[in-house]
Amino acid sequence: MLLEDYRNERLKKLEELKARGIDPYPAKSHRNTKISDVVNHFDEKQGQEVTIAGRIVAIRSFGKLVFIKLRDYFGEVQIFMKASSEETPEGMLGAKDIRLLDIGDFIEATGKVDKSQTGEISVFADFVRLLTKTLRPLPEKFTNKEERYRRRYVDMNVNPEVRERLVRRSKFWQATRDFMNAHGFIEVNIPVLEHTTGGADATPFTTHMNALDEDFYLRISHELPLKRLLGGGFEKVYDIGPRFRNEGVDDEHLPEHIAFESYAAYEDYEDGMKLYEEMIKYVAKETWGTLKFSVGGFEIDLDCEWPRIRYADLLHDKYGVDVFNPDREQLVKILKENGVEVDEKTTTNHLIDNVWKLIRKTSAGPYWLIEEPLSLSPLAKTVPERPLVTQRFHPIIAGTEMGNGYSELNDPLDQLERFNEQQAARDAGDDEAQMLDTDFVEMLEYGMPPACGWGNSERNFWLLEGVPGREAVPFPTMKAKED
Repeated sequence: MLLEDYRNERLKKLEELKARGIDPYPAKSHRNTKISDVVNHFDEKQGQEVTIAGRIVAIRSFGKLVFIKLRDYFGEVQIFMKASSEETPEGMLGAKDIRLLDIGDFIEATGKVDKSQTGEISVFADFVRLLTKTLRPLPEKFTNKEERYRRRYVDMNVNPEVRERLVRRSKFWQATRDFMNAHGFIEVNIPVLEHTTGGADATPFTTHMNALDEDFYLRISHELPLKRLLGGGFEKVYDIGPRFRNEGVDDEHLPEHIAFESYAAYEDYEDGMKLYEEMIKYVAKETWGTLKFSVGGFEIDLDCEWPRIRYADLLHDKYGVDVFNPDREQLVKILKENGVEVDEKTTTNHLIDNVWKLIRKTSAGPYWLIEEPLSLSPLAKTVPERPLVTQRFHPIIAGTEMGNGYSELNDPLDQLERFNEQQAARDAGDDEAQMLDTDFVEMLEYGMPPACGWGNSERNFWLLEGVPGREAVPFPTMKAKED
């Protein structure tokens, strides 16, 4: 049968239900017991009358006997029905009306808890109440990626592991909040719309606000507003929420994703590495119950003290690159030999970063990558005894940067100079270079205490979960398509 045929058949049942005076979409359910309570606490519930509700996942009928497998969020249980000589109560359905129900429908059943003759835990009900009549049948299998991403509501029913993954995603962010709150941080939600966006090298999305008749950017980072809070007197702040980067879609990048950033006054990058190593371990343990992961061909054990490796040393030892006096031809040659396409307009800084990514992709970790060159870190403080490098740190795990942190720059004149350099690069055609934010510089002129900042995105969750980004979000962005 075609989908249209199934749908037409269910529409006929819908009309018959309405003709009988049955509301196929009532507003209220009288459920008083979760299915998991029936199954997991059978000894307590046996003989008790309960009202359960959920989606029908199987129906079997043998003469006057009907067996319905019912599923709610918490579990599955069997409903046992047999034809009753009693008159069917108004709005209810008995065993003889079972043909009006379909797999996928939501129903409610009231009856006593016991075991069937085969020993299966069941709710013995004479009648059931329809809560939602479905018009489309759920497929038995649902494997096409595009269809799964477009119809996640179907995907989560047919492939329940997708829903379980989203539960872990929730635990991931809740554990992050719990850790930060326990360490004295305050969550402050900051704007998504910005006149000037910054805090990262990324191309922003642009939108228009009719009320002000002005264009705004969707934030690419939480950084600058959170640091304004430090200037306003907060000492430990963080935010968790969406950010938007107008870039390609791959296993590690989604244009819209959830990110976390935090800032602590009177701390530096040494303090940050201690705190966020502890945080990553805590969140992993709370989310997955382990610190050992097998990801992308890497065997990872987070339960150790992570070593620290300098950025310049890594590139020099692996490819002979001098990041302080870069040879553009050498960088291009390295990238091409490793199958990386190079655009003539690509800046030297981006070439260096792309060479680093070649190393990163083969790094199991965990280790801290430290002291990124000043030219690649326009918002970080320099190391006093090595002014060409910054107090910046990245945790490298399973070929990925699992975050980004640094001792924050709070010298307004230095910051203005770096912003001007970034703006010049932007004016020269680098759409990912940071914008000149004069209001942020003004805030620094009023004074911001020394601080350590840190950020990570849900890429950390994708990585340790072992799936690409679109598999780990509820509704991945897709190109519009109408059926």
